Amino acid sequence: MFGMSHETFLLLDAVVTVIGLIVLITKFKLHPFLALIIAAAFLGLTSGMPIGTIIKAFQDGFGGVLGFVGIILALGTMLGKMMAESGGADQIAQTLIRAFGKDKVQWAMMFAAFLVGIPLFFEIGFVLLIPLVFIVARRTGVSIIKIGIPLLAGLSAVHGLVPPHPGPLLAIGVFGADIGKTILYGLIVALPTAIIAGPIFGTFIAKHIPGHPNQELVDQLARETDSAELPSFGITLVTVLLPVFLMLLKTFADVVLPDGNIFRAFMDLIGHPISALLLALLLSLYTFGYKQGIGSSQMMKWLDASLAPTAAIILIIGAGGGFKQMLVTSGVGDVIGHMAVNAQISPILLAWLVAAVIRIATGSATVATITGAGIVVPVVGMIPGVNRELLVLATGAGSLILSHVNDAGFWLVKQYFNMTVAETFKTWTAMETILSVVGLGFILLLSLFV
Repeated sequence: MFGMSHETFLLLDAVVTVIGLIVLITKFKLHPFLALIIAAAFLGLTSGMPIGTIIKAFQDGFGGVLGFVGIILALGTMLGKMMAESGGADQIAQTLIRAFGKDKVQWAMMFAAFLVGIPLFFEIGFVLLIPLVFIVARRTGVSIIKIGIPLLAGLSAVHGLVPPHPGPLLAIGVFGADIGKTILYGLIVALPTAIIAGPIFGTFIAKHIPGHPNQELVDQLARETDSAELPSFGITLVTVLLPVFLMLLKTFADVVLPDGNIFRAFMDLIGHPISALLLALLLSLYTFGYKQGIGSSQMMKWLDASLAPTAAIILIIGAGGGFKQMLVTSGVGDVIGHMAVNAQISPILLAWLVAAVIRIATGSATVATITGAGIVVPVVGMIPGVNRELLVLATGAGSLILSHVNDAGFWLVKQYFNMTVAETFKTWTAMETILSVVGLGFILLLSLFV
């Protein structure tokens, strides 16, 4: 077509489609859900797919993603809501702050965010823990930036790299990775990455930008809680980390036990992400609910309220799954896969680069993960020995880079920390970029051993 080979035309078609997707989201401010549907339809039509095939491919991609990720998101959000409303997150933070002391309070905030952030969306974890930043800053006199950047780093690291967050979970489904191994590798990469981007960078940048919190927000949010009213630290930790423990135990059983072993079959059941999160949620109804004297009607109100904010995220993820399937069905994915093989670029680096470019352009880590995984997945079948779990992490790391003015998180941090745009670039944007680049470095290092 137009004097080009079919492969060249498909590649050009994909580039035009992705650029169009970015323009629809950034220039015309179209909702990502609608933009992804339009982009998928355009790619299907221009690549020469029959109308019936276009619709079926999109439906298959949409349903295939939400059949797994949608359930996980709902259960994880409910668990996070129970932890938030009961004060479990507050208990984790207060306990770690007491353990670390004033001089190392930034480390306490990073670890608190790292633990609390495992079952929570970034935005929910941020709103949940930001009062603690104000309280600790007021109690200790430590710079709000020195305390806040480690908290943001802890939340962002698990958001981009550790299931059951939607980005890593989605990439696991696309790449066919093992969830237990991804959690293990994700924790290995995320913790040192968060340390470098959080307490270490936060301590450095706070010397130049100490920060001055908005007094109205401090007065409104810095409400100190009586620790006696909160769930205990041990109970909270067991409840929050139960799904992670069960999924890791399933992976361990799959490695050491033969097929047909009854214990392995049992662990395959309770260690599946859906089962693990369901069990943790049921446990939370007791530990964060009945044990705290909270009635059934109140808990049902919390659970109902928790689902509303996830509706848009679920639809975006579903549409992203449809777009990914269109890339595969149209043959674009195979062309990109062959190019990557011929160019001899590391699949891990390719996954990071694609996700990073889309993140910078759209401002959405979720869109970057969805689209990036869909573009890179054909490489898996063409290059023997590619570690699928590390591809998941590389895509997640790329999706964190260079948050700027097209990202809602940029403005969220700017307003809460009372910073100028320039100061937000020097703190939040720099921290996110450090997370992405350092994370990639640790992923490449880990690839030498696994």
